[in-house]
Amino acid sequence: MNHSLATATRAKARRGLNGVPEVPQPEGGPRRYHSAMGAEVTVSRDGLCVLHLRDGVLRACDVPSGQVRELGVGVTDYAVDRTGSMIVWQSDGEVFTEAAGRVPTIGPAQSARPDPSGRRIAYLTENTLRVIREDGADVLLAGEQDGIVWGMPDEACGYFGREEGWWWAPDGETILATRLQGDQVSLHLLDLDGGWVDVHWDREIYPYLGIVRWVDGSPLITVLRRSQSHGLVLAIDRRTGETQVHAELADPRWVNPVLGTPRHLADGRVLVGGEIAHDGYDARCLFADGTLLTPPGLYVRRVVGRLGPRAAGGELGELLIEASEGEPAEQHLYRVRGASSGAMAVHRLTTTPGWHTAECAGDTIVTGSRSFTQQGTQWVVTYAGKFAAMLSDYTPAPAPHSGVDRVTDRKLPTAVLYPAGHVFGRRLPVILLQPRTPTAQQIRADYAAFEEARRWTEAGYAVALIDGRGTVGVSPSFEKVTHRRLADLAVADQVDALRAIADKHSDLDLTHVTAVGSGYGGWLAAMLASRRPEAVQRAIAIDPWDWAQTPVPLAERYLGPRDIESEVYARHELGELPPSVLVLPGPDHQAALGFLH
Repeated sequence: MNHSLATATRAKARRGLNGVPEVPQPEGGPRRYHSAMGAEVTVSRDGLCVLHLRDGVLRACDVPSGQVRELGVGVTDYAVDRTGSMIVWQSDGEVFTEAAGRVPTIGPAQSARPDPSGRRIAYLTENTLRVIREDGADVLLAGEQDGIVWGMPDEACGYFGREEGWWWAPDGETILATRLQGDQVSLHLLDLDGGWVDVHWDREIYPYLGIVRWVDGSPLITVLRRSQSHGLVLAIDRRTGETQVHAELADPRWVNPVLGTPRHLADGRVLVGGEIAHDGYDARCLFADGTLLTPPGLYVRRVVGRLGPRAAGGELGELLIEASEGEPAEQHLYRVRGASSGAMAVHRLTTTPGWHTAECAGDTIVTGSRSFTQQGTQWVVTYAGKFAAMLSDYTPAPAPHSGVDRVTDRKLPTAVLYPAGHVFGRRLPVILLQPRTPTAQQIRADYAAFEEARRWTEAGYAVALIDGRGTVGVSPSFEKVTHRRLADLAVADQVDALRAIADKHSDLDLTHVTAVGSGYGGWLAAMLASRRPEAVQRAIAIDPWDWAQTPVPLAERYLGPRDIESEVYARHELGELPPSVLVLPGPDHQAALGFLH
């Protein structure tokens, strides 16, 4: 690979794909809503205040009355305390609250958040963690010289489902924070009076710090071996920093924790996500102290949170989750019984076909719904089981000329889009659009998921999308069978599915197929054109991955340790590319069209 492309790959490794790192289970859909930091929707812990951020405008909804008020514009980040009495937001590195307006800070602020009691604000600036006390004093809580960074997410954290680098204690008296020294990550409990305690686990054996959660009880963390095939769920003693093992996570390929776990249940048990791969089962499930809480037929994507008894029928269970059942293109909301007494109980709350996500707390559920036939997300607030407010609505989408199907004996999800006004019987050149990460799900019941595909149809092409093995949403084995043979299986699935699609879509001209993708998709597009030119005649590879330059956690998850799997890495190298492959350093639609014409 040439020098400029290798340099671009290293830069991408630092910033993550499209500016954000890949998480272990990236749904590839609309922006995830599992983080209060910059999320589109957040609910205060008592369920009485909902915040909605869209297009830089932050609004607050008083849930009991349903009244919505605007707080600020140009907002990039925000957070709320336990009751919604203090809302903190950021714009251009400055911190604001509704009561005080602009809050002075020592330097440009990041990750500003009130403590759960609403008495103080902590924020990051210039590699340090600071706290603004009740009297307005801005004090340094943690900071060192020599490039040591406090409280910031490390480069590897996004690969393990973690987006943040520090967390308030539920009582607002302590902060749990990361300390980064080079590529070494440690964790520490910081008292507001200046004392601090190291968190102890074997970082030599478990160097990767995954999901961290401190909502009630003791802090819970997930740590993983470098191989990512084994992990531990640990509870931290906030007095001593010692840790206790609550659960082990193991998989011969890699561990893939469920977002939203681990977390404490109301009865004190710890909820973890795991997989069943025996006795004919191939499932992604939830467990509490070894007890299975969800049926094997449900593919659990995320635990949204715990619910109050009046949220949607208290007898139905106190956990709200996002999951798929049977059809991976759809995501629905389910209420799950997590209590130790009684049989397993799971109830589906959403009935309309589509892609549903949510946030919740107390007796409040905020549901976000998308579908093939609507543009935008419809966010609806319900309180105690009744409608409270609508935060945003949608507009009907133009009827798409598309077909969604599952093909080959592997039941690969696929979709085909035609130009508007296409007259069937007229053959069209084909764009074979590739996913941006190995797990990204392209086929979803979401109009926005096909935005790039529609842009190509406007240029006169038919567009085919294929979710081959490695994609999330079908089953754990469907995702992980690519371990150390991603190139062979990913290429085979694209070619086999394309032929199966053409059997049903006779207007696809398979003599004029161009694979197009960026990142991982750029790598796969180039592989298709160079290894299977009889099926894919050309490729446009935008900033394609170089497996020798991708971050270690990501490369080793799929290909194994670099120092002992040289043959595996060699099989995944692009090598010298033929003239039929155009490599672009970034998106350039005009250059791509020029290459095709």
